[in-house]
Amino acid sequence: MSDILVSRDGAVLEIRFNRPAKKNAITNAMYGVMADAITEAEQSDDIRAVLFTAEGDFFSAGNDLMDFASQSSGAFTGRREVGRFLDVMIKAKKPIVAAVQGNGVGVGTTMLFHCDLVYIAETAKLTTPFIDLGLVPENASSLTIVARLGYVRAFALLGANEPLFGKDAAAWGVANAALPSAEVEPRARAAAHALAKKPAEALKLTKGLMRDPETLITRMLHEGEIFAERLKSPEAVAAFAAFLGRK
Repeated sequence: MSDILVSRDGAVLEIRFNRPAKKNAITNAMYGVMADAITEAEQSDDIRAVLFTAEGDFFSAGNDLMDFASQSSGAFTGRREVGRFLDVMIKAKKPIVAAVQGNGVGVGTTMLFHCDLVYIAETAKLTTPFIDLGLVPENASSLTIVARLGYVRAFALLGANEPLFGKDAAAWGVANAALPSAEVEPRARAAAHALAKKPAEALKLTKGLMRDPETLITRMLHEGEIFAERLKSPEAVAAFAAFLGRK
């Protein structure tokens, strides 16, 4: 089975992480499938909303570091799909809903700040271990997380890598509701279908008024430049070597 399942349910396009044995860690190929799915949704008049779901105990463990390390080597010659995925997420004009039934790590957390509705398990844990890997935040998260949480809470998440649990995520405005894990996906799916029934153009224009994609893209590109430099740093090299050594 594919590591990403894309399906249609009426006017809702569902993108499902389907790699539970690897905690839904995201590979380059998975990023490509998700980018294609969101692009399809944006271009189709029949699709009114996008829903992210996941199989297993994790929402997503973020980047697959083995895959990521191979992309960072000189031997990799393919297209790096992560940038395309992040770009289409930020620029998406149609509503995106997330059902976070389990833990989110790295981009598994930062992508939620580009979703319009988020439903999370009470016991889910969100973490951003960029500094622990010798890196810096990505996906415009140095902007979005500060804007949503305020500086001190954002620094606890991004700087100290303190976990943000589901109940706090809802209380602090990261999620719309914290629920028992089994209730998360049904609630998110119902919300996506409710949005799909709204007047599509009015909804698109409203989302456009509430977000500034150009500012987010500018910050993401700036983060990306620093991120690329940090990948070559002694701190990052040592962190990745330690991880690969454990593997």
